[in-house]
Amino acid sequence: MASAPLFPLEARGLTVVLGGHTAIERIDFVLDAGARIAVLGPNGAGKSVLLRVLHGLIAPSAGEVLWAGSAARARDQAMVFQRPVMLRRSALANVEFALAMNGVRGPERRARARDAIERVGLSSLAARSARVLSGGEQQRLALARAWSLRPRVIFLDEPTASLDPAAASEVERVIGEIHAAGTAIVMTTHHLGLARRVADEIVFLHEGRLTERTAVERFFNAPQSPEAARFLKGELPWNKSSPEPSAD
Repeated sequence: MASAPLFPLEARGLTVVLGGHTAIERIDFVLDAGARIAVLGPNGAGKSVLLRVLHGLIAPSAGEVLWAGSAARARDQAMVFQRPVMLRRSALANVEFALAMNGVRGPERRARARDAIERVGLSSLAARSARVLSGGEQQRLALARAWSLRPRVIFLDEPTASLDPAAASEVERVIGEIHAAGTAIVMTTHHLGLARRVADEIVFLHEGRLTERTAVERFFNAPQSPEAARFLKGELPWNKSSPEPSAD
C-alpha cells in the first residue's frame, strides 16, 4: 500500500500554553521532504515544545499542524528524545517491540530490527540488556528504534546532549545516514558545531516566537535578528544541563 502524502508539514499560527505560560506563540513553519533543520534558541525558547507539537505529543492551544493539508497525525514520522526510555529487554528486542507496536509482524520484524541495529553499529550488543548500555549506545539504539519504522521525517530533541565527543560523533554519523536514506531531519540542539554540520537551515526561537529562519551559513555569518546575534555572541542564557555550545 502506498504511503499517504506527508509533505509539506505546516504549522499555522501555532500557539501552546502550558501551566499558564505561553511556551510558543503564533509560529508558522513549513517543512518539505528532504529538509535538514536545526532549531536553535536560548533556554526556555520553546524548542522542545515545538518538536512535541509537530510530532503530535502536545495539542496546540491555538493554530494547527497540517500534514499535506490534513490535520490527521501522520504515521510516517518518529521522534527521539534527549533521554530515551529503554525497555527492560535486549537492545534487539527494544527495536522489535517498536516494530510490533506499529503492526510489523513475523520474519519482517526480526529482519528490520537486525538491519537497524547493524546500521547504527550495535550488532555486537544486540543481545545485551538495553538498560546497561552507555549513554551514547542508548541514544544510537533509540535512533535504530525510530529508523526501523522507516519514517519520512524524524524529530530529534538534543540528540547529543551530555554525551562525550566520541559518542556524540557516532550519533552524528547515524543522523547523517538517516538523512542520506531519505528522511527529513528536524533537530533541537545547543551544540552549534553540530547544527552547522548537520543542518541546511536554522530555525531560531526566542521567548516562544520564531524570529529567524535562514540558510545555515547565513545564520552563522550574518544573523538577521538582534536576538540571534546576541545568542551567537553568548549573551543569551544557555541550557545549563548541556555543555557550553561551540561553533567549532
